[in-house]
Amino acid sequence: METLRDILDAAAHGVLPPADGRTTVVPQDCARDAGVLAFTAHAVVFTDEDPDWIHRALRAVECDALAAPMNPRFLAAFAERTGRTSETIDAMLVAAPLPGEAPLALKELASGGIEDAGHSRVVYARGRRDEVRAWAAEGGVLVTGRGIGGRLEVSVEVDEGARHRGLGRALVTAARHLAPEPLWAQVAPGNARSLRTFLAAGYRPVGSELLLRAP
Repeated sequence: METLRDILDAAAHGVLPPADGRTTVVPQDCARDAGVLAFTAHAVVFTDEDPDWIHRALRAVECDALAAPMNPRFLAAFAERTGRTSETIDAMLVAAPLPGEAPLALKELASGGIEDAGHSRVVYARGRRDEVRAWAAEGGVLVTGRGIGGRLEVSVEVDEGARHRGLGRALVTAARHLAPEPLWAQVAPGNARSLRTFLAAGYRPVGSELLLRAP
């Protein structure tokens, strides 16, 4: 049986699910995360709920069938049934690792250290990912960790006074040098500045996602 990690690994290497208008339901990889991934004309729902309920709920949504998995009515019903909460639908991007050392001076923050524990981006990541690591640069921080399906994910934060100088792009590029495997990023579509930063650093969009987190 195909797993969530199988689907993500294939997408990272350019092999997307077939554009056949269907919705695939696969088990959750961990208790923390359920959700929906939307690719071109194909959706993936990862959940431990009954797949028959998922397909019935999708058919009950009065909209184009291709749009149903990300329709607010379905997502609200999915969240209510599972007792979970969500934040936003994100664009899903991925990039291959790059060889050599990162072209940016970085200092890894010790896990549990004062600098680590005091940074909001690191605290946020530790609540949502496993195996979190963080690096500081002058004016910003870079964080990686394992998210859904065990994929390697990256997030960055640039200090207010260091913005508009290309540091964000340098950080997400540096992350590709630190990564031993394809690196994923989730960006809210309305965050145009962040989206442009990742695109400029070679990350490519493969779909969208919404995560439902356990309380």
